[in-house]
Amino acid sequence: MASSPYSCVLWDVDGTIVDASVGILRRLNVALTHFGHPAPTREQLVHWIGPPMFQSFQDQAGMTPEQSAEAVSFYRTLGKADGYTTDVTTYPGVTDLIHDVHAAGIPQATASSKPENQVDALIDHFDLRADFVTTVGATPDESTLASKTDIVAEALRRLEERGADVSRPVLIGDRHHDVEGGNANGVPVIFVEWGFSDAHEGDDAAFRAASVDELRALLLSA
Repeated sequence: MASSPYSCVLWDVDGTIVDASVGILRRLNVALTHFGHPAPTREQLVHWIGPPMFQSFQDQAGMTPEQSAEAVSFYRTLGKADGYTTDVTTYPGVTDLIHDVHAAGIPQATASSKPENQVDALIDHFDLRADFVTTVGATPDESTLASKTDIVAEALRRLEERGADVSRPVLIGDRHHDVEGGNANGVPVIFVEWGFSDAHEGDDAAFRAASVDELRALLLSA
């Protein structure tokens, strides 16, 4: 059986496990034009995917917190109607690695800024439920539990509550929010380079992985 230097593994979802960019861009186009803002280009998606939408509507569209809350509600309604798994694909090889980490006896959890009900839908859709001890995401309003720092802390809390060893955790993510959230909790971060990010966002990560094979080598050894 393979072994790992880590006692548990936390996974970001968007840009790390799944590519949901097609649906996100479509819903953003509808939501932003509905509120009188220009639709983003695909190149601008790097600024939207990863952070909580409540923050992105303020940072990227210049909305007030009140306007952003309304936009998030509208966007979530679109997502629910669309189906949370529509136009979502997994990055090649990632689900196989998740299966192998589970087979090695290493507890896993998600630590995502996506609303938790959407995380659950994706985990079930891609038949990953058995691989995760717990799935953690943001609250639907993205206010009670939204920052990556708090989400990582909650993932560790739930893992420990379920009997997992959290003494040597690692977080896998693709945005600077993941790096900041991991570092704030004393969790080393493996920054994966296939998501929606600028290269400099991983400058403070413990490790980088440009491919799933490189990530596997960091997580598992024969």
